[in-house]
Amino acid sequence: MKVAVEGCCHGELDNIYAHIADLESKNEYKVDLLLICGDFQAVRNWRDLQCMAVPDKYKQLQTFYKYYTGEKKAPILTIVIGGNHEASNYMWELYHGGWLAPNIYFLGHAGCVQVNGIRIAGASGIFKGYNFSRGMWLTGYFETMPYDKEAIRSIYHIREFNVRKLSLLSSPQIFLSHDWPVTIDQHGDYRTLIRQKSHFRQEINSGTLGSPPLMGLLRTLKPEWWFSAHLHVRFEATVVHGDPEGNADTQPTSAAPPKVANPDEIAIDDDEFDGDTASAPTVTSSDAQTASSSTKAADNPDEIKLDDEEEDVAPQPEAQPPPSITRFLALDKCLPRRKFLEVIDISPDSPTLSSPPNAPPTLSFDPEWLAILRAFDPWFSLTREQRPFPDESEAREMVNREMAWVEQHLLRAKPQDQNDHSPMFPVSDIQQFVMTAPGPGSEGADKFKQPPLYPNPQTDAFCKMLEIPNRITGTV
Repeated sequence: MKVAVEGCCHGELDNIYAHIADLESKNEYKVDLLLICGDFQAVRNWRDLQCMAVPDKYKQLQTFYKYYTGEKKAPILTIVIGGNHEASNYMWELYHGGWLAPNIYFLGHAGCVQVNGIRIAGASGIFKGYNFSRGMWLTGYFETMPYDKEAIRSIYHIREFNVRKLSLLSSPQIFLSHDWPVTIDQHGDYRTLIRQKSHFRQEINSGTLGSPPLMGLLRTLKPEWWFSAHLHVRFEATVVHGDPEGNADTQPTSAAPPKVANPDEIAIDDDEFDGDTASAPTVTSSDAQTASSSTKAADNPDEIKLDDEEEDVAPQPEAQPPPSITRFLALDKCLPRRKFLEVIDISPDSPTLSSPPNAPPTLSFDPEWLAILRAFDPWFSLTREQRPFPDESEAREMVNREMAWVEQHLLRAKPQDQNDHSPMFPVSDIQQFVMTAPGPGSEGADKFKQPPLYPNPQTDAFCKMLEIPNRITGTV
């Protein structure tokens, strides 16, 4: 499959689809799937803009509403995650995932789906330590509408609840995040990165650029590809897993110097709630919710290595299979002359899971993720306090039990074994797009007021499928 990957969208859907069409014409290929790594801005009308944490000068409708109202239709199956500049009220409606518009699917605050046998997982939002955990206490989703000054920002802060669930997945092929995993810069050309973005220097030198929980997930899940956005620059890295010396990547323990402003970021003048990431506490657990304890320096590309030096050392052990790697790619925001989109050829890990050649892309539920959601639903907290999670061994036993339920009640045919994640359960069997809010032009005197929370039939149908409460609207 030809997969187009986009960095920050910022509502520029018309320009993104036009750019892909231009690439298709020039290169004589067809893009099958588009992945967007956050700041998507699914703004349906002016009232949705009041739920977006940006200064007023950035509150523009942009182009998503055309796809929402049916004026246009996305020409490519598009999967998106959320960032830190979103109409968070709409994404909360679809907390578990759903169609934002025809052919545009939101992966949810955390999620995993399949497209023609390729497993795609992702996490929405950004990391802020004080809303990930508060000392000994974990944080739930306490925000309610209308959002106050704190909630309009905290609603997009990733919670440990979602990281725990994602850590239980068997390896997805692709992972999407808005934040970068912490210290990912050490696995690529960080010197060039500093030359391009000098304001990153202090965080790179202190090992605090990025999200600690995401590096924990990268090390745990070992996906083939990891795509990110947020920092408005293109950056490549390669993480090698199974280091024979047991080295791993984390931030140093030294405190970070004062943070320098990012000239490309959307500055929020009164954003005292989004404190410096560097000061956030690091959470550790056997589930690898965070990065481990030391930062690995980049290899020296100029070092001269002599093969015949092996004669003077002890015999080498038997050759081991090559370690797995994760290829990381971050992309810029959609602007002229910026590196905001890349097209990559990706095939399913296993040929037995792939769809027939030239088959149109089919979005399917991932059975393992459905089992994880059922297992962890009792821990879904809608208050500031989060009850403690089960340990990893107990959690995996819970997921195994729920996997049996998913196979019995939802799948059309039982998989051959536990690792068979065949795309056999199309999302469209359960979820169909429905307009829940009006398009622009109907706001009247309420144009600059936050809207009510609209119940979304897709979330209701999803919860009924899994036989779990719809905690978003408080219905069973």
